[in-house]
Parts: sequence; structure tokens; C-alpha cells
Amino acid sequence: MTTAARSQRSVLSALTRAPARTPAEIVTATERMNRVYRRQRHIYDATRKFYLLGRDRVIAELAPGTGATVLEIGCGTGRNLLIAAQMYPLARFFGIDISTEMLTSAIDTIGRAGLTSRVRVAHGDARGFDPVPLFGTARFDRIMLSYSLSMMPDRPAILDFAVSLLAPGGRLHVVDFGGQERLPAWFRKALRSWLRRFHVTPPDDLGRMLASLCERTGAVMSFERPYRGYAQHATVTLTRQPA
Repeated sequence: MTTAARSQRSVLSALTRAPARTPAEIVTATERMNRVYRRQRHIYDATRKFYLLGRDRVIAELAPGTGATVLEIGCGTGRNLLIAAQMYPLARFFGIDISTEMLTSAIDTIGRAGLTSRVRVAHGDARGFDPVPLFGTARFDRIMLSYSLSMMPDRPAILDFAVSLLAPGGRLHVVDFGGQERLPAWFRKALRSWLRRFHVTPPDDLGRMLASLCERTGAVMSFERPYRGYAQHATVTLTRQPA
């Protein structure tokens, strides 16, 4: 067994795997998200650019090398994948989403950009999917979660699963809503009330979850709450070497 393989095995043994959702549960989740985005997907990118802050920073920090693989969990309309693929023409990009409505927009966006040879998307559950039959690869050099974790249940399990898909030395990039702790109370209350309409609950314990993950896997983390706490920005780098 190679050093890289032993390192990956060591990391995997430290991760907690939640039971995979049943097919019926996945169908229910798909239908719920499709109800939210069946119409919203047509205006999603035009409206979300004003308040999904920090997405472009994550894309700029990916910096994948030649031939590197990049996965977005919760890829939505494909907006981030498209920008990243244009920025890094020597890397390959993949995305999964639970909403088939959003994937319809993503497939259309990728096709119109002429990037179907380097960008692929598929229907999948963030808590557990097999990337080999979907994408032909078991590991990814970069994984990003951009304002998607806040829409997902079982967040610790999702973060653990994401790290389990990283190649040795790979990085997980997360950006999402923060606690808005340095913004007016009225703003925080209004924002969270509005987000609930779209099944969005900011992951207030993101820092704690990632710190626990790093402690168990030997990964290292950088963590910030930019824009006066409006957002959270984290990078987890898989560095553990075998004992």
C-alpha cells in the first residue's frame, strides 16, 4: 500500500458515516427542493448575486492544478462550475444536486457554454453517493460547498462524507451564511425569516463542526466570518500522514 493510500485510509477511519438515506427519502427530498426551485431557478442567478457573498472568493482560491478534479456538492444552476471551468481550463469539474429542476438549468448552462467535455453534473444526495459510476473518479482534489450546507440536514455527516471524497492533500472549501453577529439585530431577524421560506437555516455551528472534523482527521482549517459576520468562509486541507 502506498503512503498516500495509507494516509487516506487513516483519515477515513476517523470519519463518522451516517446511514445513507433510503430511495424513498431521496425522492421526497428531491420533490421538496423541486417545489422550491421549479420557478426560482429561472431567476436564481440574477437575484442571488446580491446576497450570496463570497462565492467568487472560493472559486479564486480553488487553484486546481493540471488535470485536477473539482466537485461541487449542491451545484444548483451550475453558476460556480461554469465560472471555475472558465478560470481553470486544465481542470475537470463535477457537480451533484438533489434538485432535478436545478440540474436542468445547470445542464443547459454548461451546454450553452460549450463545456460539456469538462463539466459534468448528476443527481445525488449530499450525504452519500458513489462518484465512480456518476463521474468515473473516486476522489477529488477540491470540493466546494457554496451556500448549500445551510439547506441540508445531517450537516456533520455531510462534511465527513465530503472529506472522505478528498484525495490526499485535497481541500474542502465552504462558504455559507454566518451569524450576522456584527450586524443590526433587525437585519438578522429579517434575513433569517426570509431564508426560512426557502428551507435555509444558517449553519451557526459550522466552526465547531469543522474543528471536530479536523481534530479527528488531522486536517487543518482556516476559518473566517467576513462581512461583519454575514458569511462564514472555511478551508479544510487534508494533510494527515500515516502513523
